[in-house]
Amino acid sequence: MKKLLVIRFSALGDIAMSVPVVHDLAVQYPDLEITMLSREMARPLFERMPSNVHFIAADLNEQHKGLFGLCRLWRDAHLSDFDYIADFHDVLRTWWLRTEGCLHRKKVAKIDKGRKGKRALTRQKNKVFVQQATSFERYAKVLEQLGFPTKQQFVKLDYSAFCETQKADNETWVGIAPFAKHPAKVYPLEKMEIVIKALSERENTRVFLFGGGAEESQEIESLCAKYNNVQPAKSQQGLRGELALMGQLDVMLSMDSANMHLASLVGTRVVSIWGGTHPYAGFLGWNQKETDCIQLDLPCRPCSVYGNKPCLRGDYVCMTDITPSQIIKKLSPYLK
Repeated sequence: MKKLLVIRFSALGDIAMSVPVVHDLAVQYPDLEITMLSREMARPLFERMPSNVHFIAADLNEQHKGLFGLCRLWRDAHLSDFDYIADFHDVLRTWWLRTEGCLHRKKVAKIDKGRKGKRALTRQKNKVFVQQATSFERYAKVLEQLGFPTKQQFVKLDYSAFCETQKADNETWVGIAPFAKHPAKVYPLEKMEIVIKALSERENTRVFLFGGGAEESQEIESLCAKYNNVQPAKSQQGLRGELALMGQLDVMLSMDSANMHLASLVGTRVVSIWGGTHPYAGFLGWNQKETDCIQLDLPCRPCSVYGNKPCLRGDYVCMTDITPSQIIKKLSPYLK
C-alpha cells in the first residue's frame, strides 16, 4: 500500500475541518494508507474513521519542540517511510518537515491559504466581499496536487457508542457554546444569559453548556445553578463523550469557534454568531448554512480573518448590537 502523511497542527477547530476531507480520501482510496500527524488532543476526531486511517501525535511543547524535536519526530515516527506528504498547515514546523520529505524524494504538496483574498475581505477600506475558498476546498486541493482528487461525500461521524445520557422522544436538547478565544468572536455573556433563561423555561427542553478551562467552567457552573434544565456538557470520556452528546442535540448555538466544527462533524445543525469574522473567509462549519449565521451588516466587518485583532471602534458593536431575540428567532425552526 502507498502511504500518505497529512500534517495539521494549530487549534482544534482547524484540525476538525480536515476530518471530512481525510474521511472522503479514505473512503475513495481504500488501498491508500493514510496517517494524520497532529496534536494529541485531536486523536478522538480520527478514531471513527475507515480502517486505513491512522494517527500520530506530535508533542510540540516538549518532546518535539524546536529543530531538534522535529528531527526526533521525523526519526521516531518513521516519517521517511511515507510516499506522499500533504501539508494542510504551511507554517515553519511543517515547512521543515516538507523540506525533509523533499530531500528524501517524497512527493509533497502544501495548502494555499489565499492570503491575498482574505486581506481584501478584511481591510478597513474598499472591502472585497467575495466568498473565499473554504478550508475544506483548500485541503482537498492539496490532495489533488498529490494525485488524489476527492468528491465531497462526507455525512457525519458516529460517536453513539460513547453516549452517557439518552434523549427522550419528547425532549428538545439545545447545546450552547458561548466562549471563543478572542473577544471579537464572543457574544456578551449577560445577553447570552437571557437566551439561556428563555430556553430553560421551554417545556421538555434541556440546555447543555459547552466550555473548557477553569474560568469558563466557573461561568458555566454559575449559570447552571441559576436555571432549571441547564447543565454543563461534561463527560467522563472527554472529547469523545462531548461529541456523542453533540450528536443528540436538536441544534447547537455557537460562536465562530471549534464547537461549531465539532458539532458539524456529528451532523448537528449549528446556529452560529459572527462578530469580527465572517463566513466569507471560508471557515463556516461543514454542511452548515449561511442562513443560520447571525451577523450584522456593518462597514467595519469583517475586521479579521481569525478574530484576533482588537476592535477598531473599541466597542465590539458587531457583537453587542445583536439582540437575544434575534438569536432565539434563529433557533426557533430547530426547536420542537
